[in-house]
Amino acid sequence: MTATPSFTGDASPYGGGDPYADYRTADFPFTQYANLADRTLGAGVIAANDEFFAQRENLLVPERAEFDPEHFGHKGKIMDGWETRRRRGASAEHPWPTAEDHDWALVRLGAPGVIRGIVVDTAHFRGNYPQSVSIEGTSLPGSPSPAELLADDVKWTTLVPRTPVGGHAANGFTVEAEQRFTHLRVNQHPDGGIARLRVFGEVAPDPEWLSVLGNFDVVALENGGQVEDASDRFYSPATNTIQPGRSRKMDDGWETRRRRDQGHDWIRYRLVAQAQIRAIEIDTAYLKGNSAGWASVSVRDGEDGEWTEVLPRTRLQPDTNHRFVLRDAAVGTHARVDIFPDGGISRLRLFGSLTQEGATQLAARHQELGG
Repeated sequence: MTATPSFTGDASPYGGGDPYADYRTADFPFTQYANLADRTLGAGVIAANDEFFAQRENLLVPERAEFDPEHFGHKGKIMDGWETRRRRGASAEHPWPTAEDHDWALVRLGAPGVIRGIVVDTAHFRGNYPQSVSIEGTSLPGSPSPAELLADDVKWTTLVPRTPVGGHAANGFTVEAEQRFTHLRVNQHPDGGIARLRVFGEVAPDPEWLSVLGNFDVVALENGGQVEDASDRFYSPATNTIQPGRSRKMDDGWETRRRRDQGHDWIRYRLVAQAQIRAIEIDTAYLKGNSAGWASVSVRDGEDGEWTEVLPRTRLQPDTNHRFVLRDAAVGTHARVDIFPDGGISRLRLFGSLTQEGATQLAARHQELGG
């Protein structure tokens, strides 16, 4: 197992030019998973004990942090992140914060899930980042308030023990807790600033909720669907195709580079569980001169099952939502969309319901994860 790269210490003061030129980052082993702290899934920073210099909501902004060296306000330098005031000790004789002093923020995940890795990004916080961070997780039903989350009877599981971090760096942590979490408590010791938080993992939906829904999108990220692989991710991630809602701009879908051969591009998905698929939507919203020319959809049942084409190769129109009703329900655990020859789609929806076997397996998994 390869160790997760780590950074410590200050970055050099900003000296002009590209502020990301000396940014410290690495390839982390968990970034193929979806970001469970994505605002488009419904994630939010619901409370923080302090946000004197920069507001907590910046933690989940999808774009990378920006830096304007001339941007100051009445409280000081305005930073694109969450930044707390400097902590002080109790007296002139002891002006330093204690070892236990820290600031915290409560994060509601956009979808409950199993966390595989976390990135605490301190971009542009060069000498004002926290000395160390720690992160805890919990799982509570419904929509608990900050006060309910901070109650004494709530059990928190340590996901990242108190660990030194570096300034102006992507600080990555592999998480090995095989549990389902709904909320995180992000702690910075003793104070400072964090630009962005990314929480990578697998959605673990509530089987009871899906059972009540009956028919739903069995490949949607928020329902537990997952992209397993894709032929090309040049312009945008394949996971975009199963995000909630319609695409809002061109890069909110999946677009491949231009092919110069006789091949084609594809995405392979894992459904939430074994399901009966009855209808398909393929949306090319905002893909006007670069949408896929044709598409087909295939389904297989089990890891070693044979692929069965359920939607034959069909012409697609640019910037259009295409709907198809299947004559016979297709049973499977995996799906694949093939586009010809290249281009992109913005969303794929597979509407259906869980089979009895699928519902049983999902309930067992939910129980196994402590749901």
